[in-house]
Amino acid sequence: MKSVREIFRNKEYLLDEPEVMKLVDYCEELQDEIVEFKYQKTDNKELALLDMIKEVIKGCDAIEKEQMEHERYGYDAPNYQETITNLKSYIYRRCRDEKIWL
Repeated sequence: MKSVREIFRNKEYLLDEPEVMKLVDYCEELQDEIVEFKYQKTDNKELALLDMIKEVIKGCDAIEKEQMEHERYGYDAPNYQETITNLKSYIYRRCRDEKIWL
C-alpha cells in the first residue's frame, strides 16, 4: 500500500485541495476501521503487536526513503522529530486500544 506522500510525490500541491484533504482523512478512517475490525474478529494481542511492528517498520522505511530522495534529488528533508512523535503516538494509541500495557 502506498502512502499519501508517495501517491502525491510529483503533485504535492494537490494535498492542499479541500476535496483531497477530505479524501485522505476518509481513507485514514477506513484503514483504522479495517484494522479494528480485523482485531475484533481475532482478539489476539500477538497479531495486534505484529501489525504494530510492521507499521512502525513501514514508517521507518518511508523516512529512510525520504532521506535518500533528499540526498539524491534535493527534495525536502524528512522531519525526524515529527516522525518520532507520530510513531510514539501511534504505538501508545494502538496499545491503549488493544489493552496492551507497556
